[in-house]
Formats: sequence, C-alpha cells, structure tokens
Amino acid sequence: MSRFFSDKYKTLTPYTPGEQPRDQKYIKLNTNESPFPPSPKAVAMTAEAAKNLQLYPDPECTELHEKLAALYGVDKSMVLAGNGSDEVLNFAFMAYCDKEHPARFANITYGFYSVFAEINGVPYTEVPLKDDFTIDVCDYISKNETIFIANPNAPTGIALTSLEIEAIVKSNPDNVVVIDEAYVDFGAESAVPLIKKYDNLLVTQTFSKSRSMAGARLGVAIGNAALIQDLNTIKYSTNPYNINRMTMAAGIGVLADEEYTKNNCNSIIENREYAMSRMRKMGFEMTPSLTNFIFAKHDNISGGDLYSELRKRGILVRHFSKPRLDAYNRITVGSMEQMVTLCDTLEEILKEI
Repeated sequence: MSRFFSDKYKTLTPYTPGEQPRDQKYIKLNTNESPFPPSPKAVAMTAEAAKNLQLYPDPECTELHEKLAALYGVDKSMVLAGNGSDEVLNFAFMAYCDKEHPARFANITYGFYSVFAEINGVPYTEVPLKDDFTIDVCDYISKNETIFIANPNAPTGIALTSLEIEAIVKSNPDNVVVIDEAYVDFGAESAVPLIKKYDNLLVTQTFSKSRSMAGARLGVAIGNAALIQDLNTIKYSTNPYNINRMTMAAGIGVLADEEYTKNNCNSIIENREYAMSRMRKMGFEMTPSLTNFIFAKHDNISGGDLYSELRKRGILVRHFSKPRLDAYNRITVGSMEQMVTLCDTLEEILKEI
C-alpha cells in the first residue's frame, strides 16, 4: 500500500472472490454461477438498452421497481434495487450499525459481512455455528444488535425455517434483522411475507444465482417503506445512478420470464440431488444443502488435496482454508453434463488414493 493510505483502512482484510482463471478452459464449479444463460428476453432488452448508453439511467429505477414490487406482492416503496445484493447489504451496515448498534452474524457465513463491518468501523460479534454447521436460533434471540443472517447459509447450504426467522425478528423489535436470501430460490423458505408484519425486517436477494445475471450485478432489498427510505438516503448520498441502463433492462427482461427462472431452478435442484446421491455412495459427507452448491468432504482425502486433484483434471471448486472448513469443498451445481463429469472424476480420484 502507499504511504498515503488512510490509517483507518490499513488493517482491512478485503473479501476474496472465487478465482476466475484464464490459463485453460475449466468446468467452473467454484463461484455459484448459473450453468444457464440469461433469459432471451433479458438479452434482447439489454441489447436494446445498449443503444442509449450516452444517457444516464433512471436513478429511481421506476419500471424495475414496479416489476420487483409485483413479484413480491408489495408496494414499490418497499423495494430498492442495488448493484448486486452486496451493495444493499453494505447500505444496511451503513444505515443500521454503529457503536451503539453493533453487528451480529455467524463466524462461518458470507465473507463480506466482516469486511462491511470493518470498512464502516462497526463493532461486531461472530457467533460460532453448532457442531453440525447449523445456526443456533437462541444465539440471536433478544440481542441489542443488528443481525445479519444468510439464509440458506454459505458455504454450508443449510437453511432456517420461516418460523425460526420470525422468532429472531420478533424478539429484536428495536433492531433491524437482515436476512440475506441469495440462494433462497433453490428450496428454502423466503422471509419476504414477514415484512408486512415486522417493521424491523429487511430481506435481500440477488439476480446472480437463480436468474443467471452474475455478470450484470443486480440485487434487491425488500422491507417496509421507512427502511427502504433509509437505504435510499445512503444510495443518493453515494451513487444515485447505481444501476446501469443495461443491467436495469436485463432485470426487467428476466422478471418478464419467470417461467424460465423456475425451470432453471428446478433443473439445478434435480442436478444437485443427482450429484449428492452419487457422492453419498462414494462415501462423501455433505450438509443438507438447499442452495445451488454442495458442501462436501471425504475421510480418505483432504479438502485441499481434492481441490488440487480436481483442478488438475480441469474442474474448479472452492476450497476454504479457514478452521472447520478446510476438510470441505464447496461445489457449484452445474448442468447435468457437468455433474456427471464431476462424479465420474471424483470416482477416478478416489480409486487412485
């Protein structure tokens, strides 16, 4: 770093994205992207929007917000589009966390939470998961803190029920509870219906996974109008034009093609169950994933060695060196062809050890 870098950021540990290699063609199962291309409607609308890139996009995201509100069955004052769900999560740390309202989240969860806390100067508590990698709801009941829960959690893939989420929200009436639903479309229950009942609940979702738009960067926050107004204050104080014209058009297009999204999600769920069934027969241990990834380990090979062996054979997965995680690999659920190749390759590796 340079000698000019502010002291307040010198100890910051940035988030580490999944690798995006250029050295060869891989079966890429390391960053939880969709194996399916975006909806044709999204592609067509994006191409049309590209003709007017000389103009600023609509800062109010009027049409996109109307489509989002219709999707969730809420008023458009209750939704806010963001530059990926990362942006709206950061807005929530900025809006609802300070020294009097520290953050609370799991010690094994989405890695950006601690980064957002540190860059915003927010004190935080990392709560250990139970031995089986589940969240203990009691750890979040009646806390005088702003709570962030990824549901389903990452990288474990385990989800809380809607009733468990409600218990947490209900017990913290004077603090905001943020439920990060990046993977909710692959089998978990959404907390969105609860936002009409609780004014302290904020739900975030992303278009990166189920809607095949990781490259476009689009996310959304859903909450009561007052919470969304708070986030808009942050947005208009940092980047009023946070959603570019092409991403906005892609979002509108994919929302006009919900059948496409549902079919893709169903295919991913089927592919997940196929791969988990075969891996179970090979002796892998896996968490009960309700996401588009599998979190797995095998007693006969370390997580790091399995990652390396798969990489040599042209398959990328995600390995974490953090304690309690280093025996595991997180494997994105791809197409059926990719899952067959993965399982065949895993069988080969296990035969060789």
